[in-house]
Amino acid sequence: MALVERIPALLRERTFRRYWTGQTVSLVGDQISLIALPLAAVLILGADAAEMGWLKTAELLPALLLNMPLGAWVDRQARRRRAMIAADLGRAALMLTLPVAYALDALTLGQLYAVAFGIGALTVLFEACNATLLVALVPTDRYIQANALVNGSRSMSWLAGPGIGGVLVQVLTAPFALVADALTYVVSAGYLARIKAVEPPPAPVAKGHFTEGLRWVLRNSSMRALFASSGTVQFFNYMFHTLFVLYATAELGISAGLLGLILGAGAVGGLIGAACSGAVVRRIGIGASLVVGFLGFTLPLLLIPLADGPLPLVVAVLFVAEFLSCVAVMIVDIAAGSFQMAVIPNAVRSRVMGAYRMLNHGFRPLGALTGGMLGAAIGLRPTLWIATGGAVLAVLWLLPSPLPRMRELPVKEEESTPVGAS
Repeated sequence: MALVERIPALLRERTFRRYWTGQTVSLVGDQISLIALPLAAVLILGADAAEMGWLKTAELLPALLLNMPLGAWVDRQARRRRAMIAADLGRAALMLTLPVAYALDALTLGQLYAVAFGIGALTVLFEACNATLLVALVPTDRYIQANALVNGSRSMSWLAGPGIGGVLVQVLTAPFALVADALTYVVSAGYLARIKAVEPPPAPVAKGHFTEGLRWVLRNSSMRALFASSGTVQFFNYMFHTLFVLYATAELGISAGLLGLILGAGAVGGLIGAACSGAVVRRIGIGASLVVGFLGFTLPLLLIPLADGPLPLVVAVLFVAEFLSCVAVMIVDIAAGSFQMAVIPNAVRSRVMGAYRMLNHGFRPLGALTGGMLGAAIGLRPTLWIATGGAVLAVLWLLPSPLPRMRELPVKEEESTPVGAS
C-alpha cells in the first residue's frame, strides 16, 4: 500500500496512464531518429555541413508554415484524438520508406529531406491536437505534475533513445535503426486508441478565426516575453544542433556509440530536473523558475566549443555540459508548459499554441540553415561559439516582463471572451 501511495496520483488514473505510456514510447523513438537520421546523412550519404543544414531545415520548416493553419483547423474539430492517431500512423509509414530505399540501394538525400519534412508536418498536427487533449485529461491543480511526468518521460527518452540509437546504428546501420522509431509511433497510436476523454467542443468559425491565436499571443505581455526568449534560444540552439553531430564525429573523433552514450548520459540531468521542478517552482515561484531555467540551460553549452585535448577530457567536458543543461531545460519546459496550460482559454488553445509554435519553432529552420551556412563558411567550432553565446542572451527578454515576479500560476482568461474579438 505504501508503494502504491508513492506513485504519482495521475499515474494511478488509467486514462492518463495510457496517454503517458504512449507518449513515453514515442519520445524514445524520436530520440533514436534524432541521432539516426543525421548519421544516415553523414555516414551513408557523405553529407557536408551545408547539406546537414538543409536536412535540419526540411525537418523544422513545417513548424513555420503549418502551425497556424493546422491550429485553426484543430480548434474547429470535435475529435482531435483521432487526428493524433492518424498522424502517428502516417509518421510510421514515412519512416519505414527509408530502410526500404536503403535495402534497394535507392536512398538519396532528396528522400531524407522529403521524409524529414513529412514527419515534421505530421508532428505539427499531432502537437496541435495534443495541447487540447492534455488539458482535457488533467485538472487544473495537477498541471505541474502532468508536465513533470511528460517531461520526465522526455528526459528518460534522452537517456535511453540516443544510446539505443547509437548502438542500433553501429549494429544495423542508420537506415535500419529507423525501423525502431516507426514501431514506437504504432505503439503510441495504439495507446491513444484506448483513451476516452471529453474533449472541448469545436470553436465556432468567426471573423478573425485564423489570426486570433496570433493576436492573443501578442496581446499578452507575459506570452510575448516567453515567446521572445524561447524564440531566441530556438534559433541559436538549432544552429548548435545542426552541427553538433558533425563536430563531435569529424573534429572531436567521437564514435556513434560513444556519442549516443554522451547524449543519453546528459538525460540523467533531465530526469533530476523533472523530479525536482515541482519543488523549485514552489520554492522560488513560477517566474523565477523560468529565469533560472533559461540561464541554467544555456550557460553550460558554452563548454561544448571549449572542449579540446585528449579524448577522455573532451568526453568529460561534454558529459558535464549535457548534464547541467538538461537539468535546467526540464525546469524551463515544465514551468513554461504549466503557465501556458493555465493562462490560455480552451476556446482558442490550439490557435494560440499554433501561433506560439509558429513564431517560436519557426526560428528553428532559420537557425539550422544559418548554422549550416556559417559552418561551411567559417568552420564548425567558431559557429558553435556564436550559437552557444547567443543563446545565453535569451533571458534578457524575460527580465522587464511580469514573469520574473510571478509566483503562482495565473488565472485563465474568461472563456466567454468572443472568439475573433480584438
